[in-house]
Amino acid sequence: MKIALIGYGKMGKMIEQIAIDRGHEIVSIIDIDNQQDFDSPEFASADVAIEFTAPQAAYGNYLKAWAKGVKVVSGSTGWMKEHGDEVRKACSEDGKTLFWASNFSIGVAIFSAVNRYLAKIMNLFPQYDVELEETHHVHKLDHPSGTAITLAEEIVENIDRKEAWKEDTTDPKFLRVDNIRRGEVPGIHTIRYDSDADLITITHDAHSRKGFALGAVLAAEYTKEHQGLLTISDMFKF
Repeated sequence: MKIALIGYGKMGKMIEQIAIDRGHEIVSIIDIDNQQDFDSPEFASADVAIEFTAPQAAYGNYLKAWAKGVKVVSGSTGWMKEHGDEVRKACSEDGKTLFWASNFSIGVAIFSAVNRYLAKIMNLFPQYDVELEETHHVHKLDHPSGTAITLAEEIVENIDRKEAWKEDTTDPKFLRVDNIRRGEVPGIHTIRYDSDADLITITHDAHSRKGFALGAVLAAEYTKEHQGLLTISDMFKF
């Protein structure tokens, strides 16, 4: 498969190595200093572009890739609120393809499935209050993380006593979501159900970004054969 990379930071370089190890060809690498390469024949030859950039750049990158007929896999977060409707329309009505996930880790996909199942159980036990905490490296600008938002929305969807999620809230109607930024932490997500009698905790703790990078390449392999607005739940049927 021919892959283009949009964004060539730590994640981009790790994705490059994993893709090559899996027998794929990197035909184009685009970063902030060579945006003109979106118009190159090398970029247009890609089956899929894997995009990891900043929230303010992501949507524009999708448009540039789609204009060249290139499908996109993206792990960029923070753009959904402003451009979500436009992306959904492009994928449902205009024939474009985007595989988007807040987190491509296989472990997080499993953790998310456990989170949904546990929330359904805990909906029956109102004596437990629930909160979510995420920890990331100091370079991460958005908060809460896209993964935390996904997990929080899954909890709210399954627990009737929570109307929505909020950061730093003390209102019991809302799921409290806290964020911590320290060191070079790749990502830790913890969900706690606390009662007077006991505490139930589930945690996903990423050792490195390698799991995210592998998941992105697996998503590209999946995206090559599918179309529309895709996500982890399409690739992994948990």
